[in-house]
Amino acid sequence: MSRFRQNYSRKQMIRIVGCISTTLTFCFSVNVTAQSPYSSNEQASRSGIPPYQSKSPSPYQEPPYQSAYPSLPVVKAIKAVPAQPINNPQTLQAKDESATQSPLTGQRGETSYSPVVIKEPFQKTMQRMTQEKPEVQQRHARLLQERYDLSDHPANNITTSRGKKIQEGIRVKLPQGTTWEQLAAKSPEEIKKRGLYPKGFLPLPFPNHPEGGMLFPQFHIDKINSQDKRELTRFDLDYDLPDHFLPEYPPAIYLTTRPDLGDVSQGQVVTINNYYGLFNGILNPKQLEGLRLLVTQFPQQQFNATEDRRCVDPSFGVTCFDCHVNGHTNAATHLVGDIRPQQYRHRIDTPSLRGVYVQQLFGSQRAIKTIEDFTEFEQRAAYFDGDPVIATKKGVNILERGSQVHFMAEFEAILDFPPAPKLDVFGRLDPNKATDIELRGEIIFNGKGRCAECHPAPYYTDNSMHNLQTERFFDPQEYNGCTAIGDGAIKTFPLRGLRDSAPYWHDGRLLTIEDTVEIHNLLLGTKLTAEEKNYLTQFLRCL
Repeated sequence: MSRFRQNYSRKQMIRIVGCISTTLTFCFSVNVTAQSPYSSNEQASRSGIPPYQSKSPSPYQEPPYQSAYPSLPVVKAIKAVPAQPINNPQTLQAKDESATQSPLTGQRGETSYSPVVIKEPFQKTMQRMTQEKPEVQQRHARLLQERYDLSDHPANNITTSRGKKIQEGIRVKLPQGTTWEQLAAKSPEEIKKRGLYPKGFLPLPFPNHPEGGMLFPQFHIDKINSQDKRELTRFDLDYDLPDHFLPEYPPAIYLTTRPDLGDVSQGQVVTINNYYGLFNGILNPKQLEGLRLLVTQFPQQQFNATEDRRCVDPSFGVTCFDCHVNGHTNAATHLVGDIRPQQYRHRIDTPSLRGVYVQQLFGSQRAIKTIEDFTEFEQRAAYFDGDPVIATKKGVNILERGSQVHFMAEFEAILDFPPAPKLDVFGRLDPNKATDIELRGEIIFNGKGRCAECHPAPYYTDNSMHNLQTERFFDPQEYNGCTAIGDGAIKTFPLRGLRDSAPYWHDGRLLTIEDTVEIHNLLLGTKLTAEEKNYLTQFLRCL
């Protein structure tokens, strides 16, 4: 190699080494500077954002109704500076003191798992929780009274499919001295700053949020007890919402395969004792076997044979149709299994299985892609709070995909929406059958109200998920063991058969169709007049 080439190679090597050295110095300076004063001594944050707190309050400790915590500073973007020792106090002060975040956000639990070994004897647990029950329920009842008008005011001549009168009117209470029109005229920032967001629009907590679990309306408990001699009563808790806000019971069953039969339930609650007599000769053998599995008991978190249960006697469990009664819903409630820690879990109102044949997402936030997946996974999700460890202890039933799951899903896929006589084949109002007010409501639905952007005809769902960013309107807050920080992206549920499916939203926080109109008018900023909101309500009742 010539001397020229040797000198050139040396210069190139020096340049490369210099670049590497500069890069390492820059990276080290950024990492050291970005360490957060809120990190643990063992592991400092390298992102420039305060890490999750290492501990959070126990989800089983009841927080006060309102909390007023001091704000914590948030570390913002930091410029690279020359490398300094990690314990240099000037480096650790690189944060924006003007920015704050609530201590209710950014928390994590001590563990994702439920306790497996229960040290307290069952009889002592039952005695303790039975004694606590009145206070727990009174506290939740006060919250409901503060949020809602719970009186019984049915609409005239408006009923569900089998004749139950639906409730009318706005039931969410406004802050004192405010009207809905005044509230809708304000910006999200002003509503948040002045604390004007109606409490009935906040996430609805479970009746005992730190405890959670499946909870059934009393009319369903009584019916199953008399018909099947099964017990669905919890010794620690009773259902919370008044019956007049809940779906008709028992609900009708409509089949896509036999529309000529109308309601095939014959006014009965379908259980293991009558499913065969009702459906033999109507379903094929696979569908009939799928229905049998849907009305068969399997162990569940609160209803099982272990000492870790909330029923007096050991139980074989619950059925899919104990919540999705007759393939619809009885508004049974529990907490979603896909969030931790406990106080952040969302209450869920049991969705209807009607019309799953047109849906492409399942679960309010899990975005499960098929009805088969949803059917299979619920045994490990809703039944046991998404905890496969505790499911193993209590007796999880693993469904066989090729036959059992397929058969159950095949029956679910023929459950139809209820008849809507005023809709045409495209899901739009027939001008010859609809009233002038209903037709005006449809125009608002597709126009100024912006409803159709997420709920297009014919089934009034876009099979997507949307985040309405409710946190724009309120500060994070705690109440009754629930921490409200916003809702996140939620599945667009179909609006067909809407009047059969109260209460509304994924957690049942909205008791009437009028409540749903008001919250969307506020969140979407559509500024509908009182007259326009009435038109829209009348249209929604036609679906």
